[in-house]
Amino acid sequence: MPRYSTTTRFTKDWAALDPADRARFKAAVRERFVPDLETGHGFRAGLRVKRIESTDFVWEMTFAPDGRATWQYADDSTEGDPHVLWRRIGTHDVLRAP
Repeated sequence: MPRYSTTTRFTKDWAALDPADRARFKAAVRERFVPDLETGHGFRAGLRVKRIESTDFVWEMTFAPDGRATWQYADDSTEGDPHVLWRRIGTHDVLRAP
């Protein structure tokens, strides 16, 4: 099971997220993100995981029609032992300051 941690900003974003989007995010992570991360063969197209253009290390994941979460691999990640640092969560607007 991959490890994860969150930024203070993610925690604030999470508190503002409506319950339906929280449930969508949890389901996307549990049912698709983590299994794809564990296989090490990339992410399925439906998650629309991609690197944010203006960065070398921040990625975005779509979990709802207007639901985005940004993340990066933490410094202590190694192949076979990923550690995800969740950075932001919310609408498409979170991509302005990932």
